[in-house]
Amino acid sequence: MNTTNKNRAAYQRLALAGVTTILCGALGACAVPSTPVQVTTAAQLTPPTPTSHDLRNLPPPKGKVVVAVYGFRDQTGQYKPSPDSSFSTSVTQGAASMLVKALRESGWFTPVERESLQELLTERRIVRALDGSQAKDAPEIFIPALVPASILIDGGIISYESNVRSGGLGAKFLGVGLSTQYRMDQVTIGLRSVDIRTGQVLQTVSTTKTIFSYEVRPSVYKFVNFKDLLEIEGGITTNEPAQLCVKEAIEAAVVHLTVQGLKDRNWVLRNENDWNLPVIQNYLREATNYASVPLNMPADSNTTAVSPAPKDL
Repeated sequence: MNTTNKNRAAYQRLALAGVTTILCGALGACAVPSTPVQVTTAAQLTPPTPTSHDLRNLPPPKGKVVVAVYGFRDQTGQYKPSPDSSFSTSVTQGAASMLVKALRESGWFTPVERESLQELLTERRIVRALDGSQAKDAPEIFIPALVPASILIDGGIISYESNVRSGGLGAKFLGVGLSTQYRMDQVTIGLRSVDIRTGQVLQTVSTTKTIFSYEVRPSVYKFVNFKDLLEIEGGITTNEPAQLCVKEAIEAAVVHLTVQGLKDRNWVLRNENDWNLPVIQNYLREATNYASVPLNMPADSNTTAVSPAPKDL
Protein backbone atom coordinates (compact mmCIF):
# COMPACT_ATOMS: atom_id res chain seq x y z
CA MET A 1 0.00 0.00 0.00
CA ASN A 2 2.81 2.39 0.89
CA THR A 3 4.56 1.52 -2.36
CA THR A 4 1.43 2.36 -4.34
CA ASN A 5 1.09 5.74 -2.60
CA LYS A 6 4.75 6.53 -3.26
CA ASN A 7 4.40 5.66 -6.94
CA ARG A 8 1.25 7.75 -7.20
CA ALA A 9 3.02 10.72 -5.58
CA ALA A 10 5.95 10.31 -7.94
CA TYR A 11 3.63 10.22 -10.96
CA GLN A 12 1.84 13.35 -9.74
CA ARG A 13 5.17 15.09 -9.27
CA LEU A 14 6.30 14.20 -12.78
CA ALA A 15 2.97 15.26 -14.27
CA LEU A 16 3.09 18.61 -12.49
CA ALA A 17 6.68 19.15 -13.59
CA GLY A 18 5.70 18.32 -17.17
CA VAL A 19 2.79 20.77 -17.13
CA THR A 20 5.03 23.45 -15.65
CA THR A 21 7.68 22.82 -18.30
CA ILE A 22 5.10 23.14 -21.08
CA LEU A 23 3.81 26.37 -19.55
CA CYS A 24 7.34 27.77 -19.32
CA GLY A 25 7.92 26.81 -22.94
CA ALA A 26 4.78 28.65 -23.97
CA LEU A 27 5.87 31.73 -22.04
CA GLY A 28 9.31 31.53 -23.59
CA ALA A 29 7.78 31.29 -27.06
CA CYS A 30 5.86 34.48 -26.36
CA ALA A 31 8.98 36.21 -25.10
CA VAL A 32 11.19 35.19 -28.04
CA PRO A 33 9.50 36.32 -31.29
CA SER A 34 12.16 34.87 -33.58
CA THR A 35 15.20 32.64 -33.60
CA PRO A 36 18.09 34.26 -31.69
CA VAL A 37 20.83 35.72 -33.86
CA GLN A 38 23.79 33.42 -34.36
CA VAL A 39 27.08 34.35 -32.80
CA THR A 40 28.92 34.19 -36.12
CA THR A 41 27.16 36.03 -38.93
CA ALA A 42 28.49 37.43 -42.19
CA ALA A 43 29.04 41.17 -42.50
CA GLN A 44 26.38 43.02 -44.45
CA LEU A 45 25.44 46.52 -45.49
CA THR A 46 23.97 48.77 -42.83
CA PRO A 47 20.20 48.26 -42.91
CA PRO A 48 18.13 51.19 -44.23
CA THR A 49 15.94 53.23 -41.92
CA PRO A 50 12.29 54.17 -42.55
CA THR A 51 13.48 57.61 -43.73
CA SER A 52 15.94 56.13 -46.24
CA HIS A 53 13.07 55.47 -48.67
CA ASP A 54 12.08 59.16 -48.70
CA LEU A 55 15.70 60.25 -49.01
CA ARG A 56 16.35 58.09 -52.07
CA ASN A 57 13.03 58.90 -53.74
CA LEU A 58 13.32 62.67 -53.84
CA PRO A 59 12.60 64.09 -57.31
CA PRO A 60 15.71 64.98 -59.35
CA PRO A 61 17.16 68.50 -59.15
CA LYS A 62 17.87 70.88 -62.01
CA GLY A 63 21.49 70.86 -60.92
CA LYS A 64 23.34 69.31 -58.00
CA VAL A 65 24.71 71.58 -55.27
CA VAL A 66 28.36 71.18 -54.28
CA VAL A 67 28.55 71.10 -50.48
CA ALA A 68 31.36 70.84 -47.94
CA VAL A 69 31.17 69.07 -44.58
CA TYR A 70 34.05 69.90 -42.25
CA GLY A 71 32.65 67.95 -39.35
CA PHE A 72 29.54 66.82 -37.53
CA ARG A 73 30.54 66.62 -33.89
CA ASP A 74 28.98 65.12 -30.80
CA GLN A 75 27.96 68.19 -28.79
CA THR A 76 26.00 66.33 -26.10
CA GLY A 77 28.84 65.58 -23.68
CA GLN A 78 26.98 62.43 -22.64
CA TYR A 79 28.74 59.22 -21.60
CA LYS A 80 27.30 55.78 -21.07
CA PRO A 81 26.32 55.08 -17.45
CA SER A 82 28.12 52.50 -15.34
CA PRO A 83 29.00 49.67 -15.54
CA ASP A 84 30.06 50.74 -19.05
CA SER A 85 33.36 52.51 -19.54
CA SER A 86 33.42 56.16 -18.51
CA PHE A 87 35.23 56.90 -21.79
CA SER A 88 32.45 55.44 -23.96
CA THR A 89 30.12 58.11 -25.33
CA SER A 90 26.37 57.62 -25.60
CA VAL A 91 26.27 58.42 -29.33
CA THR A 92 28.51 57.63 -32.27
CA GLN A 93 31.51 59.80 -33.10
CA GLY A 94 31.23 59.03 -36.82
CA ALA A 95 28.15 61.11 -37.59
CA ALA A 96 30.04 63.11 -40.24
CA SER A 97 30.38 59.99 -42.39
CA MET A 98 26.64 59.35 -42.02
CA LEU A 99 25.89 62.93 -43.09
CA VAL A 100 28.11 62.73 -46.19
CA LYS A 101 26.46 59.44 -47.17
CA ALA A 102 22.97 60.89 -46.69
CA LEU A 103 23.80 63.99 -48.75
CA ARG A 104 25.14 61.86 -51.58
CA GLU A 105 22.22 59.41 -51.54
CA SER A 106 19.69 62.24 -51.73
CA GLY A 107 20.76 62.97 -55.32
CA TRP A 108 20.67 66.72 -54.63
CA PHE A 109 24.16 67.35 -53.29
CA THR A 110 27.73 66.60 -54.34
CA PRO A 111 29.86 66.41 -51.17
CA VAL A 112 33.54 67.32 -51.45
CA GLU A 113 36.16 66.06 -49.03
CA ARG A 114 36.93 68.52 -46.25
CA GLU A 115 37.11 66.45 -43.08
CA SER A 116 40.42 64.88 -44.22
CA LEU A 117 41.54 67.91 -46.20
CA GLN A 118 45.08 67.89 -44.79
CA GLU A 119 45.63 64.29 -45.88
CA LEU A 120 44.24 65.09 -49.33
CA LEU A 121 46.57 68.08 -49.76
CA THR A 122 49.53 65.98 -48.63
CA GLU A 123 48.82 63.37 -51.30
CA ARG A 124 48.52 66.08 -53.95
CA ARG A 125 51.91 67.49 -52.93
CA ILE A 126 53.42 64.01 -53.22
CA VAL A 127 52.09 63.68 -56.76
CA ARG A 128 53.50 67.10 -57.68
CA ALA A 129 56.87 66.09 -56.24
CA LEU A 130 56.97 63.13 -58.63
CA ASP A 131 56.55 65.43 -61.63
CA GLY A 132 59.88 65.76 -63.42
CA SER A 133 61.49 62.75 -61.75
CA GLN A 134 60.03 60.26 -64.20
CA ALA A 135 61.38 59.06 -67.52
CA LYS A 136 61.46 61.49 -70.42
CA ASP A 137 58.90 59.56 -72.43
CA ALA A 138 56.49 59.33 -69.45
CA PRO A 139 53.30 61.41 -69.75
CA GLU A 140 53.13 64.63 -67.78
CA ILE A 141 51.29 64.41 -64.47
CA PHE A 142 48.26 66.68 -64.44
CA ILE A 143 46.38 67.42 -61.21
CA PRO A 144 43.12 69.34 -61.65
CA ALA A 145 42.11 71.98 -59.15
CA LEU A 146 39.97 71.07 -56.18
CA VAL A 147 36.24 71.64 -56.63
CA PRO A 148 35.06 74.58 -54.50
CA ALA A 149 31.84 74.24 -52.53
CA SER A 150 29.00 76.72 -52.78
CA ILE A 151 27.20 75.60 -49.60
CA LEU A 152 28.64 74.69 -46.21
CA ILE A 153 26.73 72.02 -44.26
CA ASP A 154 27.32 72.27 -40.52
CA GLY A 155 25.73 71.13 -37.28
CA GLY A 156 26.04 68.24 -34.88
CA ILE A 157 24.37 65.92 -32.41
CA ILE A 158 23.07 68.57 -30.05
CA SER A 159 21.19 66.55 -27.43
CA TYR A 160 20.89 63.07 -25.96
CA GLU A 161 18.33 62.56 -23.19
CA SER A 162 18.40 59.28 -21.27
CA ASN A 163 15.40 57.63 -19.66
CA VAL A 164 12.86 60.15 -20.94
CA ARG A 165 10.09 57.68 -20.15
CA SER A 166 10.12 54.24 -18.57
CA GLY A 167 7.60 51.81 -17.17
CA GLY A 168 6.48 48.23 -17.02
CA LEU A 169 3.73 45.74 -16.29
CA GLY A 170 3.65 42.29 -14.75
CA ALA A 171 1.31 39.62 -13.44
CA LYS A 172 1.66 36.35 -11.51
CA PHE A 173 -0.78 33.57 -10.74
CA LEU A 174 0.05 30.52 -8.64
CA GLY A 175 3.76 31.18 -9.05
CA VAL A 176 3.67 31.58 -12.84
CA GLY A 177 4.16 35.11 -14.12
CA LEU A 178 5.17 37.37 -16.96
CA SER A 179 6.56 40.91 -16.75
CA THR A 180 7.65 43.54 -19.25
CA GLN A 181 9.58 46.81 -19.00
CA TYR A 182 10.34 49.57 -21.48
CA ARG A 183 12.55 52.64 -21.69
CA MET A 184 12.71 55.59 -24.08
CA ASP A 185 15.74 57.79 -24.86
CA GLN A 186 15.93 60.69 -27.31
CA VAL A 187 18.62 61.98 -29.65
CA THR A 188 18.40 65.37 -31.40
CA ILE A 189 20.23 66.45 -34.56
CA GLY A 190 20.89 70.05 -35.61
CA LEU A 191 21.71 70.79 -39.27
CA ARG A 192 22.14 74.06 -41.16
CA SER A 193 23.22 75.21 -44.61
CA VAL A 194 25.41 78.30 -45.03
CA ASP A 195 26.14 80.33 -48.18
CA ILE A 196 29.94 80.53 -48.38
CA ARG A 197 29.83 83.81 -50.35
CA THR A 198 27.96 85.81 -47.72
CA GLY A 199 28.03 83.59 -44.63
CA GLN A 200 24.25 83.74 -44.47
CA VAL A 201 22.48 80.80 -42.86
CA LEU A 202 20.01 79.63 -45.50
CA GLN A 203 18.17 76.85 -43.67
CA THR A 204 18.33 75.32 -40.23
CA VAL A 205 16.68 72.06 -39.19
CA SER A 206 16.38 70.15 -35.93
CA THR A 207 15.14 66.54 -35.85
CA THR A 208 14.52 64.23 -32.89
CA LYS A 209 14.46 60.42 -32.84
CA THR A 210 13.27 58.22 -29.99
CA ILE A 211 15.43 55.24 -29.00
CA PHE A 212 13.17 52.46 -27.70
CA SER A 213 14.18 49.52 -25.50
CA TYR A 214 11.99 46.84 -23.94
CA GLU A 215 12.32 43.62 -21.97
CA VAL A 216 9.98 40.62 -21.62
CA ARG A 217 10.65 38.20 -18.75
CA PRO A 218 8.60 35.05 -17.93
CA SER A 219 9.15 33.26 -14.63
CA VAL A 220 7.96 30.25 -12.65
CA TYR A 221 8.33 29.92 -8.86
CA LYS A 222 6.30 26.98 -7.63
CA PHE A 223 6.44 24.12 -5.16
CA VAL A 224 5.87 20.91 -7.10
CA ASN A 225 5.90 18.94 -3.86
CA PHE A 226 6.20 19.52 -0.15
CA LYS A 227 9.98 19.86 -0.33
CA ASP A 228 10.56 20.33 -4.06
CA LEU A 229 10.72 23.90 -5.41
CA LEU A 230 10.72 24.60 -9.16
CA GLU A 231 12.15 27.96 -10.24
CA ILE A 232 12.56 28.92 -13.90
CA GLU A 233 13.39 32.33 -15.37
CA GLY A 234 13.83 33.52 -18.93
CA GLY A 235 13.58 36.67 -20.96
CA ILE A 236 14.64 38.73 -23.93
CA THR A 237 15.74 42.35 -24.21
CA THR A 238 15.61 44.41 -27.40
CA ASN A 239 17.52 47.69 -27.68
CA GLU A 240 17.14 49.89 -30.73
CA PRO A 241 20.69 50.57 -32.04
CA ALA A 242 21.68 54.13 -31.20
CA GLN A 243 23.76 54.57 -34.37
CA LEU A 244 20.79 53.65 -36.57
CA CYS A 245 18.65 56.20 -34.70
CA VAL A 246 21.30 58.86 -35.30
CA LYS A 247 21.43 57.81 -38.96
CA GLU A 248 17.65 58.13 -39.31
CA ALA A 249 17.64 61.56 -37.63
CA ILE A 250 20.39 62.76 -40.00
CA GLU A 251 18.53 61.46 -43.05
CA ALA A 252 15.32 63.17 -41.92
CA ALA A 253 17.26 66.41 -41.40
CA VAL A 254 18.72 66.20 -44.92
CA VAL A 255 15.26 65.69 -46.45
CA HIS A 256 13.83 68.62 -44.47
CA LEU A 257 16.81 70.78 -45.44
CA THR A 258 16.30 69.92 -49.12
CA VAL A 259 12.57 70.64 -49.02
CA GLN A 260 13.07 73.93 -47.19
CA GLY A 261 15.62 74.95 -49.81
CA LEU A 262 13.07 74.19 -52.51
CA LYS A 263 10.48 76.31 -50.74
CA ASP A 264 12.93 79.23 -50.40
CA ARG A 265 14.14 78.83 -54.01
CA ASN A 266 17.75 78.18 -52.99
CA TRP A 267 17.69 75.24 -55.43
CA VAL A 268 15.07 74.16 -57.93
CA LEU A 269 13.49 71.00 -59.30
CA ARG A 270 14.19 69.68 -62.77
CA ASN A 271 10.44 69.33 -63.28
CA GLU A 272 8.34 71.93 -61.47
CA ASN A 273 5.37 69.54 -61.43
CA ASP A 274 7.26 67.34 -58.96
CA TRP A 275 6.50 69.95 -56.31
CA ASN A 276 3.13 68.28 -55.68
CA LEU A 277 4.61 64.83 -55.07
CA PRO A 278 3.62 63.30 -51.70
CA VAL A 279 7.24 63.02 -50.53
CA ILE A 280 7.61 66.82 -50.87
CA GLN A 281 4.20 67.81 -49.54
CA ASN A 282 4.41 65.52 -46.51
CA TYR A 283 7.61 67.14 -45.28
CA LEU A 284 6.29 70.62 -46.05
CA ARG A 285 3.13 69.84 -44.09
CA GLU A 286 5.18 68.56 -41.17
CA ALA A 287 7.26 71.74 -41.09
CA THR A 288 4.13 73.90 -41.35
CA ASN A 289 2.37 72.04 -38.54
CA TYR A 290 5.49 72.27 -36.38
CA ALA A 291 5.40 76.07 -36.62
CA SER A 292 1.64 76.59 -36.37
CA VAL A 293 0.07 73.83 -34.25
CA PRO A 294 0.06 74.43 -30.45
CA LEU A 295 1.75 71.94 -28.17
CA ASN A 296 -0.18 68.67 -27.59
CA MET A 297 -2.73 69.62 -30.25
CA PRO A 298 -3.38 67.18 -33.13
CA ALA A 299 -2.43 68.34 -36.60
CA ASP A 300 -5.10 68.84 -39.24
CA SER A 301 -4.79 66.12 -41.87
CA ASN A 302 -6.71 68.21 -44.43
CA THR A 303 -3.96 70.79 -44.86
CA THR A 304 -3.75 72.13 -48.40
CA ALA A 305 -0.62 71.87 -50.50
CA VAL A 306 2.11 74.39 -49.75
CA SER A 307 3.33 76.57 -52.60
CA PRO A 308 6.97 77.48 -53.14
CA ALA A 309 8.24 81.00 -52.77
CA PRO A 310 8.07 83.13 -55.93
CA LYS A 311 11.15 83.35 -58.08
CA ASP A 312 13.33 86.43 -57.77
CA LEU A 313 13.11 88.64 -60.83
